[in-house]
Amino acid sequence: MSKILIVEDEETIADLEKDYLELSGFQVEVATDGETGLKRAMEEDFDLYILDLMLPGVDGFDICRQIRSEKDTPIIMVSAKKDDIDKIRGLGLGADDYMTKPFSPSELVARVKAHLARYDRLTGSAREVNKVIEIRGLKIDTTARRVWVNGEEKTFTTKEFDLLTFLAGHPNHVYTKEELFREIWDMESIGDIATVTVHIKKIREKIEMDTSNPQYIETIWGVGYRFKV
Repeated sequence: MSKILIVEDEETIADLEKDYLELSGFQVEVATDGETGLKRAMEEDFDLYILDLMLPGVDGFDICRQIRSEKDTPIIMVSAKKDDIDKIRGLGLGADDYMTKPFSPSELVARVKAHLARYDRLTGSAREVNKVIEIRGLKIDTTARRVWVNGEEKTFTTKEFDLLTFLAGHPNHVYTKEELFREIWDMESIGDIATVTVHIKKIREKIEMDTSNPQYIETIWGVGYRFKV
C-alpha cells in the first residue's frame, strides 16, 4: 500500500483529499502546518507528497526544496494562487505537478496514481535488486560478487566465489567433491577433484574464525562438504 503525506492547513480540504485517497487504497497521513509536514517528510519515507503552498511556519516551496535535496519521491503542489510564476517556481524546485484550487478530488486521485505509476516504471521496476545471502555474520552479494565477514569485505577469486555461493545457496545439502567439481569447473575443465579441497581450504581461511572448527562449511567425512545453517 502506497503511503502519501498531505501537508495542508485547511482541514476540510485535507480531510476530503484523505478520504478520496483512502477509498482508492492509499495510506494517508495529514500534517496541518509546515513545520510538522517538513519534519514528517524528512523523518519517514512516503511514496508521494501533496504540498499546499501557503502554510503556517514553513511554506510549501521550502518543504519541496528540502524533500528534493534528499529524495526523488513524486511531489504534487496545490495552491489557490493561479499565477504562472508560482507554478514555474514550484516545478523549478523539483515538484512533479501543480494543481490549482479548487479541483476535483477524483482528479487528484487520478494524478496521484499516474505519478506513482510513472515513478515505479522509471525507478522501482527498473532498478535491479541485488540478491544477497546473509547467514550469521556472512554476507554474500551474488549480484555484485562481493563478500563480507562481520562487516569486513573479503576478496575472493572467481572460482572461490562461485564455490562459496553455490554451497551457501544450497544450505544443509551434502555435496561430494566430484559433484562440486562438475558444478563449478564443469566436466571439460582441466584438473582433478583435489582442486575442490584446495578451494575449500582457501574459502575457510577467509570466512571462518577457526578453520579447525568451521562454522560454515563442514566436512562430512567420507562424503564431501555441507554449508551449515
